Amino acid sequence: MQSAEAQFNKNNLLLTLRRYSSAVSDMEQTVLLPSLLRDVPADEAWGCEAAEESCRDLYSNYLMLKAIRNTAECSLVLLDDHKAESNAALNKTLEPLLDTDPESLFRFHLSGLFSVMCDLTKKTQRLTVKYMDIIGVVN
Repeated sequence: MQSAEAQFNKNNLLLTLRRYSSAVSDMEQTVLLPSLLRDVPADEAWGCEAAEESCRDLYSNYLMLKAIRNTAECSLVLLDDHKAESNAALNKTLEPLLDTDPESLFRFHLSGLFSVMCDLTKKTQRLTVKYMDIIGVVN
């Protein structure tokens, strides 16, 4: 059984963001020729049409994972028009949540952030392994 402190450390937002940032840094250090990732299909389905449109190959995923890391580290939230429209549609579907109490809303968003960051960390690690397979490095 895990202690409460170990569970807290596992679910610590800063540690989760650091793990993701570290995975992206490892990916950048490993992927010396990102152009080798062009036209290599991604193994997993991203689960939404917008992601499929923007991340069709591993090179697009590579660029997206780096951009997310930069946004998380620098707090620069710049959206292109397509993403802004997609976010506006998402905000409309989440409007009923705005009437909930702030603590519940915070916990909902925090849970979602943990889930997304953990998923992105795994995707980053898989991309790194796939690149190593492409160049013939055995891990």
